[in-house]
Amino acid sequence: MSTFTYTARPVKGGQSIGEIEGASKAAVSAELRRRGLTVLSIDEKKGLPDINELLESMTKIKLRDKVVFSRQFATMINAGLALLRALYILEEQTENKRFRKVIAAVRQDVEAGMPLSDSVERHPVAFDRLYVSMVRAGEIGGVLDQTLERLATQLEKDDSLRRSIKSAMTYPILIGVFAVMVMLGLILFVIPIFAEMYNDLGGQLPLLTRIMVGTSNFMRSFWFVVFPALFLAAYGLKRLKNSDKGTDVWDRIKLKLPMKLGPIIQKIVVARFSRTLATLVSSGVPILQAIDITGKTSGNRVVEHAMEEVKENVKGGESIARPLERVKVFPPMVTQMIAIGEETGALDTMLHKIADFYEDEVDSSVKSLTSIIEPIMMIFIGGLVGLIVVAMYLPIFNLFQLVQ
Repeated sequence: MSTFTYTARPVKGGQSIGEIEGASKAAVSAELRRRGLTVLSIDEKKGLPDINELLESMTKIKLRDKVVFSRQFATMINAGLALLRALYILEEQTENKRFRKVIAAVRQDVEAGMPLSDSVERHPVAFDRLYVSMVRAGEIGGVLDQTLERLATQLEKDDSLRRSIKSAMTYPILIGVFAVMVMLGLILFVIPIFAEMYNDLGGQLPLLTRIMVGTSNFMRSFWFVVFPALFLAAYGLKRLKNSDKGTDVWDRIKLKLPMKLGPIIQKIVVARFSRTLATLVSSGVPILQAIDITGKTSGNRVVEHAMEEVKENVKGGESIARPLERVKVFPPMVTQMIAIGEETGALDTMLHKIADFYEDEVDSSVKSLTSIIEPIMMIFIGGLVGLIVVAMYLPIFNLFQLVQ
């Protein structure tokens, strides 16, 4: 049993504040309603935070958690369950403890009379602008269940896209990490053994061997400077990349990366843009608001700036497709299909088709890239190890001269 503090409104008006014991918030709320009180808020009374609470606060709310929540929520609303009842059930069923607390807070706000869209907007850690805007559009249009279904589909597509990319890139990343570890192991532990042997023999070592031995001696002598410096450099680059100007530059560079990386990132951006805008338009979100949200949730500043221009042009009575033609991110096929969608009044349908096409393109391109990267990484590792081995064994070829 836990102790809860509550704020409630009696039948005769006024406000009642007190404490009550119960097994859960749902049980406490039911008990208060049985007493004839209208529950405004319920909070569990806690002491100092323990290690479990700290770990819980660091738990990430995954995209998959939001997909399951949205799909179940839509099903319950469509089945005729009351909003509060659906939130109670979702609160009890959600396994992610941090997300469960967010749902509980949303349920309490709704129970106190706040609209669902306003209550989810108070928790950006779980619900982004896209989610909030679509929920609000669903509430206004009286089609919350359909909107939540579209949201779940959108989130599932995003989750599937991310999973395919992560799955394809896992092996090359592991190979890269292995290559770095092998190189460090050889430099720090293997080369010094050869260096001692060569010092005992005397004589002039080949240039490549001297470079390797010097690198090994430097890293062994100043490891407490080298590794913190590398860490600080990585941290500095990350901070620079996350700054406004750095993000602008990096997002432009990403689209021009070699080895087919740039085109893949372009396809990902186009797919996400099309899917998001299609979902917003089909959910009844006003077009100017949909354009604004699409730009801010696209994940690329080039698209975000383009959508700002599109928004201004649409305000002036222009179409969406025309300003997009001036942005190199969007291929001609995309802008032409958007133009056709605007002319025929089927913009959301066209955008969904564009998203489907480019998601398939991303999947096939990532698989193709993986097949190219794997042999390149193997050659890279072999080259590194081979270079070190050659550097260490070069003196052995004139070993007899050194002995003499």
